[in-house]
Amino acid sequence: MTHANLPVVRLRPKANARAIRHGFPWVYDNEIVTDRRTKALEPGVLAVLEDNERIQMGIVAVNPRSRIFCRMLDRDPGALIDIQWFATRIDAALTHRERVYDQPYYRLIHAEADGMPGVIIDRFGDVAVVQPNAAWAEAHIEALVRALSAVSGIKTIVKNGTGRARGLEGLAEETIIMTGAIDGPVPVTMNGATYMADILGGQKTGLFFDQRPNHAFAQALCKDAKVLDVFSHVGGFSLAALGGGAKSALAVDSSDPALALAFLGADAMGKSGQFTSRKGDAFAVLEALADEGESFDVVICDPPAFAPNKKSLEAGLRAYERVAKLAAPLVRPGGYIGLCSCSHAVDLGRFRTACARGIGRGGRNGQLIHTGFAGADHPLLPQLAESGYLKALFFRLLP
Repeated sequence: MTHANLPVVRLRPKANARAIRHGFPWVYDNEIVTDRRTKALEPGVLAVLEDNERIQMGIVAVNPRSRIFCRMLDRDPGALIDIQWFATRIDAALTHRERVYDQPYYRLIHAEADGMPGVIIDRFGDVAVVQPNAAWAEAHIEALVRALSAVSGIKTIVKNGTGRARGLEGLAEETIIMTGAIDGPVPVTMNGATYMADILGGQKTGLFFDQRPNHAFAQALCKDAKVLDVFSHVGGFSLAALGGGAKSALAVDSSDPALALAFLGADAMGKSGQFTSRKGDAFAVLEALADEGESFDVVICDPPAFAPNKKSLEAGLRAYERVAKLAAPLVRPGGYIGLCSCSHAVDLGRFRTACARGIGRGGRNGQLIHTGFAGADHPLLPQLAESGYLKALFFRLLP
């Protein structure tokens, strides 16, 4: 389809055209001239975006059912969104990842930051998981998969069509194998640890690559240490700790399947004798460990997003503060606590304040020794604050 065949959508006079020209990738529904024609456009259709003076600004994907009415795909109004278009973007992303990482385990496409709005692709060696979280990506999934296979040589490609983002786009949930086959969890090696990724049944794509640099920093604190990993999922911090020479690691999570995968990872590392797990609500387990008189050299808490949007911000901050309050008393004098947030609605300053307040309410004083973010396979689009969601704070708690 050429741009001459595409419908046109136009900005209202008061829309911030300058922000879009300077790289902001979204146009909201209240910024578009909406009439019967534009409202009738099918979700995922491509269109040419014009400003209010009818100057073309680029090719956008349209979804009249979403708050994000347009997503900028290409600032060339004549661009053709086809297999070659996908291949060019995937190749650029792959070149960066192969320069940064010596093994093929990483986030290959990080949505808007890699020029493919609403698309996530995680790579697990010869397996890739594609999350088409926007209507346009769902409509072009076949071309995307063909380009991914051609550029990367990956044999098994899974479409993971689950999650809150798809619901906001009006998309149905489904997970299907597009190419190849999977016969069980996929082992992934990072930071001297082995993780087991459940591609078909795990949370999101099966593993969180974004914490890799924070795993590495925590690992440096863990030699000969007794470690507690709360909200552990498949053993993110606990297995990294064991890979760095920890004496023992206790993983806490509410999911039996996730803890089972963590044990498989520890076993693959030859560390099953030093790994234990505890299933339960994290807050309740933290309270129980305190009642039992337990203490640890390193405690790390990596909860889910307590504040997924601005409406939940205050409740989320209280939850982060409570985590810090309950975890701090479990840290031995001179030990370390790591506190993480993957809530994009919580900025770094407010998260740091909540954590510091929680540590104080837990009766401890701490030094902030490190602030971490997502790895280089999760690039941040400067114009889109939401792409910089992950924050990790490490404190040393004073004797």
